[in-house]
Amino acid sequence: MVKATMTFPSDFRWGTATAAYQVEGSNTNSDWWLWEQAEGHILENQKSGLASNWWENAEADLDAAAAMGTNAHRLSLEWSRIEPQPSVFDNKALDRYRQILQAMRDRGIEPMVTLHHFSNPIWLTEKGDFNTRLVVDYFQRFTAKVVDTLGDLIPKWVTINEPMVYIIMRYLNGRFPEPQQKGWGAAFKATRNLLRCHAAAYQTIKERYPQAEVGIAKNMTILEPKADRFLNRWWARRASWIYNEAWWEMLVDGRFHRPFGRGIVDGLADSFDFIGINYYTRVYLKFPPRGRLWEEEWGPDAVVSDGNYGEVYPAGLFQVIKSVLKYDKPIYITENGLPDVEDRLRPSFLITHLREIWRAISFCFPVMGYYHWSLVDNFEWDRGWTQRFGLIELNPETQERKLRESGRLYGEICRSGSVSSDMTVQYAPELIDTIFPGKTPDLPRNKA
Repeated sequence: MVKATMTFPSDFRWGTATAAYQVEGSNTNSDWWLWEQAEGHILENQKSGLASNWWENAEADLDAAAAMGTNAHRLSLEWSRIEPQPSVFDNKALDRYRQILQAMRDRGIEPMVTLHHFSNPIWLTEKGDFNTRLVVDYFQRFTAKVVDTLGDLIPKWVTINEPMVYIIMRYLNGRFPEPQQKGWGAAFKATRNLLRCHAAAYQTIKERYPQAEVGIAKNMTILEPKADRFLNRWWARRASWIYNEAWWEMLVDGRFHRPFGRGIVDGLADSFDFIGINYYTRVYLKFPPRGRLWEEEWGPDAVVSDGNYGEVYPAGLFQVIKSVLKYDKPIYITENGLPDVEDRLRPSFLITHLREIWRAISFCFPVMGYYHWSLVDNFEWDRGWTQRFGLIELNPETQERKLRESGRLYGEICRSGSVSSDMTVQYAPELIDTIFPGKTPDLPRNKA
C-alpha cells in the first residue's frame, strides 16, 4: 500500500529539553543539593551526584541530539553556579555555559534558555526566596549578567519554568525545598513576586536584544471532574482558571487577578512573545479537595506511566493548544514526555502526541516547535532516579548511555520532518489501525 505521512513545516523546531540541576551534577550551591542531604526528601533517599555529568561532558549528549536530527534544545542556567554568593559572579561558570551554548550552535541546534527552573541559590532561600520583594532585584541582576555575557548566543528565552508547579510543590505540599513561609498566603505572595521577576527579566532582555523571543514555559494540565456532580464541575472550572489560565491573563493585562491579589505590575502587560506549553497529562478533581488539589486515581481503561505519574492522554495536547489561541502568539511545546524506564509506552506516546500537533498545524494553529522531555535520563527532583524520561538511557553510576528505541524513532521523525505509517508499523504497530487506518505497508512488524 501507499505510505501515509503526516508532514510538518520545513521550519518546524524539532527539539529536546533538559534542566540544569537535573543533568549538570554537583550543584552544591543550590537549595536542592541541601534538600537532598536530609533523609526522606528524595524517594529511596537517592542523590543527584554527577547527575548526567553535563557540567563536564554536555557535548557528548549534544552530539547524540545532532545525530538524531534535532535542530533545537531547551536548557536552563543554574543561578547558584553563576551567582554562588550575593553579587559574586563566577566567570568560569559563565565561560562553561558559553562553551555549551556555542557547542549547540556549532551542531546546528538552536538554544532556548530558561533562567529559573525550580532551583535557587542557598543564599536566596536564606533571604526569604520568592516571599521577599528583594527577589525581584536579585533576579533582575542575575538576568542582566546572563544577558551581558551570553545573550548574543541566545535567540529564545524562558524566564520562569512552570510557575504554578513551583508554587504548589514548594509552598503547599512540601515536595520541593521548603521556604521559610508556607501555606496559601505565602503561595500567593510568591506568585506575585514570580510575576514581577518575569516582568523585570523580560524588560532586561528586550532592552539589550529587542529581537530576542521571550516567554514563559507554563505547565498546562487537563483538569476534569472526578464524577459528574455540580460541585465537582464547578471546582474543576475554578481550579483550571487558577492553574492554567490566570497566568496568561495576568501577562496580557499586566495586573494581578484574584485569588492572587490586586494591583498593576510595571512592565508585565504583554510581556511574552510566545507561549510555552509543558503538557503531560490530565487529572481529576472532586470537591472538597481535602488537602490535595487533585486525585491520583484513573479510570479502568487509562494508560498510566511509571510511578503513577499520570494518564497518557494525547487529545489533551490539542485541547490546551486550542485554549491559548486567543492570545495570538506563536506556540512552542516546550516540554512533553513521560517516565518509562522500559521504553514500553514512549514510542506510541511520541506518535500520538505529535499527531495532535500535526492536527493543530493543519488547522493553521501557530505551533512552531516541539521539545521532547527529555534528551537523557536525569535526576527527577523528589522522584530521584526512579523515573526515567530520556530518549537516551543513562546509568548514573557508570555514566554509560544507550539510545532507546524511542530515541531512534524520534531521530527518524526529526530527520524526515514527518511521522509516517512505516515508522508506526516499526515502532508502535498497535497504533497503525487508529493512526493510519487502511494504510498498513507490507513491512515486518518487529513488535508484538
